[in-house]
Amino acid sequence: MYAGLTAPPLIVGGALGLTAAQLSALLAAALVVAGLGTIAQTLDLFGIGARLPMTNGVSFAVVSPALATTASQGADGLAEIFGATVIAGLLCLLLAPAFRRLLRFFPPVVSGCVITLVGISLLPVASVWARGGDTGAPDFGSPSNLALAGTTLVITLVIHRALSGRFLGRVAILLGMLAGTLIAVPFGKVDVAPLAHASLFALPEPFAFGTPRLVPTVIATTVVVMLVSMMESTASLLALGAVTGRPTQDRTITGSLRALGLTTAVGGVLGSFISTSYAQNVGLVALSRIRSRYVVTLCGALLVLMGLVPILGSLVALVPLPVLGGAGVVFFGSVAVAGIRTLAKAALGTGHNSLIVSVTLAFGLFPVAHPDFYDRLPAPAATVLGSGITAGCLVAILLNYLLNHLGRGTEADPDAIPAEQVTALDGAATPGPAWSAFHSTTTPYPPVGTHAPPAGAWPAYDTDLITAGSEDAPEPGPPAPGEGVGFPGPLHPSRHRPRRTDPEGWR
Repeated sequence: MYAGLTAPPLIVGGALGLTAAQLSALLAAALVVAGLGTIAQTLDLFGIGARLPMTNGVSFAVVSPALATTASQGADGLAEIFGATVIAGLLCLLLAPAFRRLLRFFPPVVSGCVITLVGISLLPVASVWARGGDTGAPDFGSPSNLALAGTTLVITLVIHRALSGRFLGRVAILLGMLAGTLIAVPFGKVDVAPLAHASLFALPEPFAFGTPRLVPTVIATTVVVMLVSMMESTASLLALGAVTGRPTQDRTITGSLRALGLTTAVGGVLGSFISTSYAQNVGLVALSRIRSRYVVTLCGALLVLMGLVPILGSLVALVPLPVLGGAGVVFFGSVAVAGIRTLAKAALGTGHNSLIVSVTLAFGLFPVAHPDFYDRLPAPAATVLGSGITAGCLVAILLNYLLNHLGRGTEADPDAIPAEQVTALDGAATPGPAWSAFHSTTTPYPPVGTHAPPAGAWPAYDTDLITAGSEDAPEPGPPAPGEGVGFPGPLHPSRHRPRRTDPEGWR
């Protein structure tokens, strides 16, 4: 969390040429706001929060708009950004109750695609970390960085395998990162300079970068980023619900988005950017199987403490980025696996779902493979589609609605047969269209409710089709009058099914 949420302030601050004091204020605000947002997500106070082990932090989506806004104004443009951030946070609070209704548009075929894209979209982040993090550094992508990342990965896997089922096995990533950091010390990969310059205490000051200014164009861009963050956070929430075994409900989404909006609004006051729910934590929960929300509450408290006592944050910053990259391969990939498991619940063999998955993954991976894919589009569209998670989410929802809900060409689901059709076919209801469709003039069926077959009218079908029991059980005879015959499933009796004499042929 520390590496992820401090990266946007460092990038923006470095591009603006902020002083050390100003950069420290940005980092302190980001840590405090992320900690408070994480605590709110886990505790659910007054309907604010998801009651899940979810973490909040600064969204990477704010970097490009922030740099574009401050390109001509420098640090003075931060007042416009933070003013728009407050407006975006309040808008998120207002939209939270309505946004929850999107849950019905997230069946397994949609949520599985989105969760898979969350994991795949994070893997490039791990690859950048594994090579050193700084693309302009002389040792970026050097063999030593790759070897350090690979060693961390191997140590993590060995610990996870050797200590599987034990507590140390569940914290294999933490132990792997610790071991990787110790190995990096002799090679000069651990920078201890931040410890020397870190202060003992720093309290975020409201409106430290000037009185917020409300500029319509900046507000519009920031609102688009806020909507993107809401979509990504909803996707992460669905993934976390699948990993923890706690299905996401309407009130869960509402509470989570309220916490997100409140955190963003407070962040605009203290000098932080738009918040989002971190998908990285989903993979970590999946791998460690530590699903207690109170563990994440403690993590939020530690983030607040790091923001107030910067020297503690500097200790965490000692972990080299190649070490984080090696560990990231494991828990980012775990998110993709959770998505594949969700997709396994969707009927992909026939119908439209396989088409939905293929097109969604394509649109979601375009910006991952080529980050400049949408650069020639207008800025708002490029911001929305530039996130593979958001683009894939929108495409999956649209295709699922068009192919599975709109018109007659819907996805056939045997488990979704209306109850009235089943009871009609079983002879427990008044004959209707379903009964007429299944009625045969050559082989008349018994009157409704009696199941008494006319003499010689019923063919001797294999009774294994309609009776349950072991293979060693004696084969039952034809049903006695009045006993009834259970409807075996979504058959198609309108087509004549010939008699099969070989019992194995039915299996």
